Amino acid sequence: MKLIYYFLSTLWFFRQIKSILFWLYLWQLKEYHIGRFIDHFRTDKGKRIFLNKIFLLKIIFLFLFICAPFWQSSLLCAILILYFLEFLKFLYDFFKKQILKPVFTKKIIFLFSSSLLFTIFYLSIFFQDKHFLVFWLLIFDILTPATFSGIVLIFQPITFILRSLIIQKVKRKREKFKDLLVIGICGSYGKTSTKEFLATILEEKFPGKVLKTKEHQNSEVGISRCILEDLNENYKIFIVEMGAYNKGGIKLLCDIVKPKIGVITGVNEQHLVLFGSMENLISAEGGKELIESLPEDGLVIFNGESEILRRIYQETKIKKRIVGISKKEFDLWAGNIKVKKDVLFFQAFTKDGEIGDFNLNLIGAQNIQNLLLAICCAKELGMSLKEISKATKRIKQEQSGVKLIKTKDGLNIVDATYSANPDSVISHLEYLKVWSGKRVIVMPCLIELGEKSTEIHRKIGRKISEVCDLAIIVTKDKFEEIKETAKEKAIFLENPKEIFEKIKKFKGENDIILLEGRLSREFLNLVYGG
Repeated sequence: MKLIYYFLSTLWFFRQIKSILFWLYLWQLKEYHIGRFIDHFRTDKGKRIFLNKIFLLKIIFLFLFICAPFWQSSLLCAILILYFLEFLKFLYDFFKKQILKPVFTKKIIFLFSSSLLFTIFYLSIFFQDKHFLVFWLLIFDILTPATFSGIVLIFQPITFILRSLIIQKVKRKREKFKDLLVIGICGSYGKTSTKEFLATILEEKFPGKVLKTKEHQNSEVGISRCILEDLNENYKIFIVEMGAYNKGGIKLLCDIVKPKIGVITGVNEQHLVLFGSMENLISAEGGKELIESLPEDGLVIFNGESEILRRIYQETKIKKRIVGISKKEFDLWAGNIKVKKDVLFFQAFTKDGEIGDFNLNLIGAQNIQNLLLAICCAKELGMSLKEISKATKRIKQEQSGVKLIKTKDGLNIVDATYSANPDSVISHLEYLKVWSGKRVIVMPCLIELGEKSTEIHRKIGRKISEVCDLAIIVTKDKFEEIKETAKEKAIFLENPKEIFEKIKKFKGENDIILLEGRLSREFLNLVYGG
């Protein structure tokens, strides 16, 4: 009998390792932001963490263990089988590389070690109680979400203190670079591509003098790390991507880096549920905090395609520029736009009559807009449109976050899985029109949209109805709203293999498949043969 308890405890322990990895993955994915973490459980995927047969079965087993002790032998056998099956699933996922796990930063290593030690400590205490061992194992298992989330939250005050100390150190280092020109980029979307475009262009005029924040370095911790590790006297320009999920977040970043130029890429409802109101969202992502942080001789560049930003532009008192597509009243605008499958042609115009021709391997009107913001900023720093046009030849498609790929199975794929927001979905769907064959989109429902979610998903459905032959929606959250306007073109599928079998039929020379937003690793591995 003792051997059985050892076996059961071992199976249970491996199951907890998988749980630790998952919960740390989820917290890291949500950037340790409580609002984002909680909002995840409003989604269908989040609800299924608890509303699933295995979780409910464990609750039933626990109830029976308490209320029907004469069934304990049978329950022990059933629970042993259940944990053995979970162990086999753990091994399968491990060898298939399908285990959801975090990126092992110093913080994650500390949290993982703490969680593992707590689990070992718990098991060592209650393993001696053989009569109630099953009870204690089930209790821990059922409370796993609260336990490991609690460990994350317990150490948050320490994290806050350490972060504050790091920020003070960063501020002292930043003060030493008096002549450093800092360009801050904020917005609900388009920040990364605008940063990448601008850095590539400026490198043409200032080779080796341009520093940019790396991928996912748009928080106070990421930006601080970039300054501490990478900033030195060789750099004259520092391009900073700024992200925030609460009012005051952009101001905090501005206090650290001291920008002189601000670029505001666009505003929509993408993170509305986190900010609580559009007023709070506009304060941060809408750039008001960035504008207020700029010096009197600073400059702010606006995306004129946004109605909200056009209003803020009118209210702004310092030097300002506004750009847009085919709008002559803008300081910089794009016209004569022609889009082919893998090439984008357009001319950029300025008020003083200067014209530049651009021929780029980019996808979607949103990328033209982001590029215009970068072009305008480069022009303000002394580059001509001719110089800028030459520099843009070095821009790579992957810098935009959207790639056109031909798979080994002959599928034409627009990969926009880096991120998704209401404007990007519409922009990418519009791009599909240049393809004369069948058009397909595979996407999850969008999250963190708050009260605007229903309206936005209906709008996406209308665009799908206009453009696509098939839309595969992989999450249930707002599927009915998309279906309402997309009609029979929208179907719900979540099994990666079934989705892949469905899209494999669309391999005509002029067929196109858009992959939008976060899709499962298993599905992407099937698509790309990974």
